[in-house]
Amino acid sequence: MKKSKPLQVYLAGAASTAPHVIGHAYLAEAVYERSHGRYHCRLPQDFDVRGRSPRGLRDLELIQLLECDAAVFTCDGPAPDAGTVAAFLFAKFADLPAVLLRTDLAHGGARARDPWSPVTSYFPRTVTVSSSSLADYRAANHRHLRLDPTTRLAGQYSTASAQLMCDRIAGQVVRALDRVLRAAPVMPKHLREEVYAWLALMPRLRGRPKELRKQFERYLERKVERDLL
Repeated sequence: MKKSKPLQVYLAGAASTAPHVIGHAYLAEAVYERSHGRYHCRLPQDFDVRGRSPRGLRDLELIQLLECDAAVFTCDGPAPDAGTVAAFLFAKFADLPAVLLRTDLAHGGARARDPWSPVTSYFPRTVTVSSSSLADYRAANHRHLRLDPTTRLAGQYSTASAQLMCDRIAGQVVRALDRVLRAAPVMPKHLREEVYAWLALMPRLRGRPKELRKQFERYLERKVERDLL
């Protein structure tokens, strides 16, 4: 039996600092491992941006996003990153299955389910994952220190605890992707071609309109072939 290719998952979020870059790299690998190779994450931080203008970078990210089968949007901080919100809305226009991920919750609280602006809430084919990463890290670190208290000041278990924390979050993300990918498409079949033709034109991507429409038609065909639309 031929093994199916992994689904491509766009992993969006702020990537302007070393912790962001490291965290996304760890999470992408952990999602691949926890899904047994079913989900392969594409990281914007890995895109070749040499010689690209800000507009060219935006075009690249939107095209990569739409080429994927699903997306995960990290929404940490007092407000989600503006670029992440824009990418999320573009994904929803395309009826792309999406996971909203927040990992900076110190405590659960009343807004643990959707702890951000309502602008990204209530969309179909979207699942929210909320996790207290710091609590998970401290719990793992505490278990390590109980086993070997001599390392309390050495910090030898810090990366191991971080990996355990990341692995737990990846498991939540994989389960959320499984759930959202089972959800039926919202976009009516008779509108698919028109919607994707409009998405090729709406952002004013650089390129010939006819070629862009053909490119977006191929993205649509792939999604239909994989029963995603």
